[in-house]
Amino acid sequence: MSKIDVRLADWNSDSQDIIHVRKEVFVKEQNVPPELEQDGRDPELIHVLARSGSEATGTARMTRDGHIGRVAVLKAMRGKGVGVLMMKALEEEARELKIPEVHLNAQLSAKGFYTALGYKEEGEIFEEAGISHVHMRKKVSISPENIDSK
Repeated sequence: MSKIDVRLADWNSDSQDIIHVRKEVFVKEQNVPPELEQDGRDPELIHVLARSGSEATGTARMTRDGHIGRVAVLKAMRGKGVGVLMMKALEEEARELKIPEVHLNAQLSAKGFYTALGYKEEGEIFEEAGISHVHMRKKVSISPENIDSK
């Protein structure tokens, strides 16, 4: 297996790969309607893209206030650390942007994955795109060099 490379993505140049991964995971595998998956917000959001060799294998996005979403890893690459690397990259970007806490709506089937990364469940279970979810949060420590001195 090729080394997994995760980097911040540029929507203008990487959108084809990002859309491909999300379509495979959400639309084809989980039957999410394409119009729900493509919400028009992508150009303004922060994205990460995972590759194994030349193949796009995972993606995720984050709003400028720390809401992580559209975390998707191709089925053949699950359990190989792709999701962990993507989440760590987004958490690091949150620290860089001085966002003290990240949060997400986890599919119940992925709750254990996020719990293992330090996310805490809050609130009731709810349906989103016909899939059960729960809201989860994690404080991301802001390193001293990122704190503005007053």
